[in-house]
Amino acid sequence: MTQGQLRPTADVLAITVHGPAGALDLMVPSTTAVTEVAREYAAQAALASIPLVYSRTGDLLLASASLAASGVETGSILVATTGVSRPSRRAAAALAETEPRGVGFGPVLWCAVAAATALLSGWCAARAEGRAHDAAVAVLAATALLGLVPARRRAVPRVIAAPCFAGAAGFAWAWDPEPARLPMVVGIAAAATAVAAAVARASAGRAEAQLKVVAIAGSAVFGVTGALTLLGWAPRADWAILLALALLAARFVPGLAVDVPDQYLVDFERLAVTAWSARDRGPRRRIRSVVPIRAVADLADRGGRMVAAACAAILVVAAASAPLLLWTAVLPVDRVGARIEVLLVGAGLLLAARSYRQVTARILLRTAGLACWVSLAVYAAPRLSSGQLLAASLCSTGLGLLVVLTAVATGRGWRSAWWSRRAEVAEALCGSSALAVVLVASGLFRHLWEITW
Repeated sequence: MTQGQLRPTADVLAITVHGPAGALDLMVPSTTAVTEVAREYAAQAALASIPLVYSRTGDLLLASASLAASGVETGSILVATTGVSRPSRRAAAALAETEPRGVGFGPVLWCAVAAATALLSGWCAARAEGRAHDAAVAVLAATALLGLVPARRRAVPRVIAAPCFAGAAGFAWAWDPEPARLPMVVGIAAAATAVAAAVARASAGRAEAQLKVVAIAGSAVFGVTGALTLLGWAPRADWAILLALALLAARFVPGLAVDVPDQYLVDFERLAVTAWSARDRGPRRRIRSVVPIRAVADLADRGGRMVAAACAAILVVAAASAPLLLWTAVLPVDRVGARIEVLLVGAGLLLAARSYRQVTARILLRTAGLACWVSLAVYAAPRLSSGQLLAASLCSTGLGLLVVLTAVATGRGWRSAWWSRRAEVAEALCGSSALAVVLVASGLFRHLWEITW
């Protein structure tokens, strides 16, 4: 062999495998899979399990790959181990560089406290007058701009909290004490939040999934409140429709958030059959599509963050719309519709939470459902007589005990197939009934009734 030429690939390889039972010399074809070598060593050494095979440098050889594809040559030394697979230092360093860093509980708590502070500051600034009002709005706007400054430390929580301060500034700037103008004030605050989220998403490039949800939710609230204000509808129509949209979002968010690319699901080359390809009699090639594990992990992580952010938006919309709907429905027919809608939406959100496997999303949806029920209880309790209040308390306690006893008796609670089917039917009934009651709670049914009367 002259200098500069490559070593030809041998058909038969002479290798040595070192393992817990000593060294074993083998003569194997170059097309032999690595797992066959591991199985032969396990048989010769009387091992209880098939070992893992490593190269001399400590790299784990893929079990389904051949020896030639793995770079094994004649005279190579392999290592067989029965312990846990541990990557080499070079592979571990490469994995650490590409591994996305998660956000701990501390930054998430800080972000929640900052958002709550923004809401409280916006409310206090709206109630102020004169220079204090203008100064508070300027401070809130400046805080929102500071949250968009690119910095590595606590960048993701700051970017998520920045739209909250922008929305608070918009709310304080557009505040009007007239109740009929409250939907437009909320719409302006939602629009400011959506714009800040879009700017943060375009500039910072962080928390892309969460900011996308904030931008979509803010735009939806602004669109509903703006359109109904232009149509001249009463404020109760805005809150009734937003409450119904929150219930629908809880049902359809997982299907929209987790978007799997088509190339991961469908083999396009098998589907690409035309008249010319059907006549082709040439050699066929067999292509095996492999989905990268990193892409699947990134897809699942992004979908999880988007679902959690969407559930947080549902919680905010439901917790704000339910008391406002009960407060603005003053006429008897509208009041009955508002109470029924809040009750059904709360039940629908609680039932929708059972289909979520993410703990954070499930907690947020259950909190949204309970917020609707708490709003209804706070609104209805002062208006009930002592006898009605006692009857409602006894019925609620009895129903809760019945649910607990039934869950304990089945031993599996809501996870059994029987309970799952019943819960699915109950969720569908609550959703369809809540959408039907929107016509009554918004005042459209009463308006049509008055016209025909």
